[in-house]
Amino acid sequence: MATLGRFLRVPSESFFLFGPRGTGKTTWLKREIPDGLFLNLLQPDVFRSLNARPERLRELVLGNPEKKDVIVDEVQRAPELLPVVHDLMESGTNRRFVMTGSSARKLRRAGTDLLAGRALLRTMHPFMAAELPDFDLDTSLKLGMVPLVVMADNPPDVMASYASLYLEQEVQAEGLVRSIGSFARFLEAVSFSHAAVLNVSNVARDAQISRKTVEGFFEILEDLLLAFRLPVFTRRAQRATAAHPKFYLFDTGVFRSLRPAGPLDRPQEIEGAALEGLVAQHLRAWIAYSQLDLELFYWRTRSGAKVDFVVYGSDGFWAVEVKSSAIVRREDVRSLRTFIKDYPACEPLLLHRGSERLLIDGVKCAPAAEFLSALRPNQTLADL
Repeated sequence: MATLGRFLRVPSESFFLFGPRGTGKTTWLKREIPDGLFLNLLQPDVFRSLNARPERLRELVLGNPEKKDVIVDEVQRAPELLPVVHDLMESGTNRRFVMTGSSARKLRRAGTDLLAGRALLRTMHPFMAAELPDFDLDTSLKLGMVPLVVMADNPPDVMASYASLYLEQEVQAEGLVRSIGSFARFLEAVSFSHAAVLNVSNVARDAQISRKTVEGFFEILEDLLLAFRLPVFTRRAQRATAAHPKFYLFDTGVFRSLRPAGPLDRPQEIEGAALEGLVAQHLRAWIAYSQLDLELFYWRTRSGAKVDFVVYGSDGFWAVEVKSSAIVRREDVRSLRTFIKDYPACEPLLLHRGSERLLIDGVKCAPAAEFLSALRPNQTLADL
């Protein structure tokens, strides 16, 4: 299988690389650091050896002096290795250590300090459109951008089994929940909250689970890097704003695989949430790979005005609205205009499903497919 280049760049010093399963961490590292000492803790023999006797890592490192890079894959499976790594770094062994993980939960529970800041933190995200030679918006809205799925011989089948893979390999194997059935009901219920303001009580009612249990399930999703929340933008707010964050699954294909659809569901609702989620995951990846001083928010007033995304920091200030429609009307930019009145330094942008570039009441309106295809790290949104 051919591999595709990624926008993430290898730091010159030791680093952690976190990302959900299937985002291509291992493939990327083997391509970028082909001569490193590679220790994959998903391999039973490697896991048993290092988990039973963590100090064996020191012996392996010292016994391979020609290996200047040491990669410990899925380090959360054996957090006891990190003190050994820390000691090796302090002892001046002149190695670059790379620790990958699909969950930070066990590292935190073990009281690990992530090497006391001696290693950088990096994240691997699903593909960005510009990383693909043949990006197709409609296909991505259905199947998402997870490399494991995109590069598969039969992407629909792989995506259909992705949630089951997590249920079995991550949640069940690690004993994170007492009832897999309850967690499966929660996943279906939470899919209705994708790209929406989060109401934990509603999710608990729909899943027929206690609110306290659901709050714990949300933490598991975030610890496994399967979901994230966007806070409300409140800097120097001139209007009363919403109090609750918005919720997103990390990939729009995962959302589509979990979200049930029936005769009572309007296709445009699901399509709209999928497109908004696809833009969200691209903006997160763009910020992470660019290493810019930017954060992602959303904005919503109690009177109903809303902007899907606010990108804010010392490196820029943008407001982005997403419309799953091929036709843009003047009323579609009304909330952006309201936001501009409060924050005139902001640059507004509306993304739509059409093919035309427009300027309506001072708001740039661009095709979503064109925007996503052009988005690359270290490039400001003003360039697109």
